[in-house]
Amino acid sequence: MPRPNRGPYLAYVRDRGRWYIQWSDAGRTRQRSTGTSDSGAAQIALAEFIRERERASRPAGPRDPSQFAIADALTLYGTEHAPEAADPKRIGYAIAALIPFWAGRSIGDITRETCRAYARERKRADGTIRRELATLRAAINYAKDEGRITYAPTVHLPKKPEGKDRWLRRSEAAALLNAARTGHASTRPYLPLFILIALYTGARKGAILSLRWTQVDLEGERINFNEAGRTRTSKGRAHLPIPRRLLTFLRLARRRGADLGYVVHRDGAKLDNMKRAFNTACDDAGLEDVTPHTLRHTCGTWMAQQGVPLDKIGGWLGHTDSRTTALYAHHHPDFMEEARNAADRRIA
Repeated sequence: MPRPNRGPYLAYVRDRGRWYIQWSDAGRTRQRSTGTSDSGAAQIALAEFIRERERASRPAGPRDPSQFAIADALTLYGTEHAPEAADPKRIGYAIAALIPFWAGRSIGDITRETCRAYARERKRADGTIRRELATLRAAINYAKDEGRITYAPTVHLPKKPEGKDRWLRRSEAAALLNAARTGHASTRPYLPLFILIALYTGARKGAILSLRWTQVDLEGERINFNEAGRTRTSKGRAHLPIPRRLLTFLRLARRRGADLGYVVHRDGAKLDNMKRAFNTACDDAGLEDVTPHTLRHTCGTWMAQQGVPLDKIGGWLGHTDSRTTALYAHHHPDFMEEARNAADRRIA
């Protein structure tokens, strides 16, 4: 019985002092020099050789989804689209979560049942599953748009979970801020400022952590969360007047920062993740079910409770009108007041 074809592999030829790519073709062993004795460079040459062979053997024109691997679609999306996206890391995390289940399956295997099976195996919240499967859907649509497949099957997402209405009362916000100010010495320089910016502006965590001093006009009292060159997404970032109380804290922080540096930073470096520091402050303050996004929701809720018109709240947070109404209308003192007055007038 003939040996199975193991595909291209590397072999080191000692008398030539180089790595060679070897493979079997029609029962004969073929060989190509990588031109290097470095194993890392040889691995790169092997990978490129394999890609060339795959491109040469790939049939012309779009393929049926049953003939296109999901792993290939995710790789295509991750290497070609993700680097140009607004949040490539988020795409990368989703792809890493998707691969273990979907590897070895074709796009044609995507059905309502396999999507449900993925959710059962992942054992994560519906919101997480929804984001990950949305990345799978985007990757498949990208493959279709690039002419790799004839059509894109439906990716079945869980229902969108209802938004949490968790917001901080002013006493809770004060407790959190105090815990941040008296917490670990390594987090005291940045965590209280992050909390203040979030509560006063309602900006998202990513917008605050990427904020540079060049975006803060202390003289004109304006703050612009849209950094230069950022790709605009549905998650709007606002250009706001700086609340006067926050202005005081920013002026104090500015004395400690560099002209081009980040407003919220650790020893001058950008913070990519502050989850542990934030959670520790919440624990010290006795707060449950609180995340950095809770601070954004708190900002909008406080505005609604003070009677700020909903369209103004939406402009401040960068929301659409419908999103603002759904989140904050029930906190507004005038919510449905006109309707109630009209109903009163109809009663004899």
